[in-house]
Amino acid sequence: MECSFIVNISFTKLMDSPSSSLWFLLLFFIISLNVLTAEAFTGTYGVNYGRVADNLPPPESVVTLLKAAKIKNIRIYDTNPEVLKAFSKSGIEIVVCVPNEILKDLSLGEDRAMNWIKDNVQPYLPGTSIRGISIGNEVLGTLGVDFWEVLLPAAKNVYSALDRLDLTRVVQVQSPHSEAVFANSFPPSSCNFRDDVLPFMKPLLQFFSEIGSPFFINAYPFLAYKSDPEHINLRYALFQSNPGIYDTKTKLHYDNMFDAQVDAAYAALEKAGFSKMEVIVSETGWASKGDDNEAGANLKNARTYNYNLKKKLAKKKGTPFRPKIPVKAYVFALFNENLKFGPTSERNFGLFKADGSISYDIGFTGLVPSSAFSSLLSFKEIGSSYLLVLTSCAAALLLNL
Repeated sequence: MECSFIVNISFTKLMDSPSSSLWFLLLFFIISLNVLTAEAFTGTYGVNYGRVADNLPPPESVVTLLKAAKIKNIRIYDTNPEVLKAFSKSGIEIVVCVPNEILKDLSLGEDRAMNWIKDNVQPYLPGTSIRGISIGNEVLGTLGVDFWEVLLPAAKNVYSALDRLDLTRVVQVQSPHSEAVFANSFPPSSCNFRDDVLPFMKPLLQFFSEIGSPFFINAYPFLAYKSDPEHINLRYALFQSNPGIYDTKTKLHYDNMFDAQVDAAYAALEKAGFSKMEVIVSETGWASKGDDNEAGANLKNARTYNYNLKKKLAKKKGTPFRPKIPVKAYVFALFNENLKFGPTSERNFGLFKADGSISYDIGFTGLVPSSAFSSLLSFKEIGSSYLLVLTSCAAALLLNL
């Protein structure tokens, strides 16, 4: 309404103005209004709320936990009604996900996307702050080519449906990628997209550039270190004091792997012709437990990584290659997830344990003070009023982001 008022006032004044340059300014302004899209990230710190588990606290208690921790951004991997209802009027901004298995269906027509949005997104607005829709997860470079082919059509159909519902200024369309989309990433300036991925990635980037969406990358120094512990300095991966690396092409020094991974994505984007696109880390984290062959997966390293990452993001600074763009990241994950497949590390990325207690101390306070306490009193038996009082009192002790 305010924008319309400004346009009307400006138009009236311009009608009386002899300057044609002002007409062009007005035209540019009106066009700009039509391409504005939602900003899906408040601040610089967010968390992925995965729920592949059978022992997690109810979503209402999760809201209490996030509010106490002052976490304002979360990502979920579906559109679970119980979660979306629980987050109504919480003020916490959510990115929901179109599951990979329905991408093909949504790619077939805008009407399919419209039906999905009307069933899974629109009913919860505006009470629940759904600020983004992730089109699949780690599709390019990992799943089969038949999925690669439908990613862009699905994204376009979802955006078109949102546009018809006048929701593109509320809900951002995005898609996170794994580092499998890159041919190489060391040093950062050498990074480029894989030859087989580029024909699918470039049109996708062009579309996201047109609608103002960032590039989302899942960046895990943990996975890089685990794959080559003999040649990667653990302190470099954990944001600790170390000699770092020097990129001879850009003449930039990196004292941590996280920044290097983000700048590798920027380098790949620049080579593909999208140097102005922002990079946001959609997943990053460190496992607190792992198998014998999973180097670095332990409680001490997980705490060190996540504590230092949280402190870094709170500074709202950029990377060596993009110093003026504050780094934003979603940590993986909110809870340990006991039903995830794969190595032990997959089930131990949580900042919190399933009973609501902290996995390790990085400045957050859990729904229960300790695992010892939770062994005496089941989480489900704790009343929501008690939890609210407990966490509200504890919130004063939290480290502000």
